[in-house]
Amino acid sequence: MFRFENDRALIESFRPRDRRVIEMPPGITFPLFVRDYLAWTETSGARVYLVFSAPGSRKPIGIIFRRDSLGGEPVTRMCEWCHSYGSAHEVCLLTTAVDNKRRVGVNLCADLRCREKMEDAADRSGRHPLEFLGKLNERMFRFAHEALGIEAQPAA
Repeated sequence: MFRFENDRALIESFRPRDRRVIEMPPGITFPLFVRDYLAWTETSGARVYLVFSAPGSRKPIGIIFRRDSLGGEPVTRMCEWCHSYGSAHEVCLLTTAVDNKRRVGVNLCADLRCREKMEDAADRSGRHPLEFLGKLNERMFRFAHEALGIEAQPAA
């Protein structure tokens, strides 16, 4: 869990290279408490924003993903974070810049609503959702660390 006092704090959770293109989520009010993670889609649908914290940390990490074109051949894909299956409209390749010349991508839920899907899976299996959400958080951070070189900050 972490908290944002204002929009500036939310913007500063993103890498400096990404801060200039952030479109704030509609209807957001501060202070903002974030339990697991915060995700929203830009009005145009071209970008998806994710803010989470590394396991054991309360320092938020922001990543901006760009969506590949939705549609194309009817294919089923699996989200690499929540392991839900969906059509190309529901699970797609989301990419983010590593630097000015290189991008990395991962197949994820197009709207990053992995939390809801994992909570539903936990309910259906009669298990507590915290176990599932902890694994989701670990997968998010593993991507940020391995693909983007983002380091975990200790809890303050």
